[in-house]
Amino acid sequence: LAGDLANEVDININVVGGGVMGQAEAARMVIAKGLVQWSQDMDLKEKFIQYDRTMLVGDPRRSEPKKYGGPGARARKQKSYR
Repeated sequence: LAGDLANEVDININVVGGGVMGQAEAARMVIAKGLVQWSQDMDLKEKFIQYDRTMLVGDPRRSEPKKYGGPGARARKQKSYR
């Protein structure tokens, strides 16, 4: 998407934590954000947003923490009245 602009810069990324796909998404996002910030090109920003919004905007969803009374965040032990 960036074309010749991506060839003008050297990119080195270190990612720690998460899984393989999470790290790939994080690297993809930081490359896109870095190219937009470095070039100050609003057309490039619009191209990235048109292609895939998650390249510039992160996904805020996180896993819900486990709570007492069941095996997971929402699942509960089955109640029996007899």
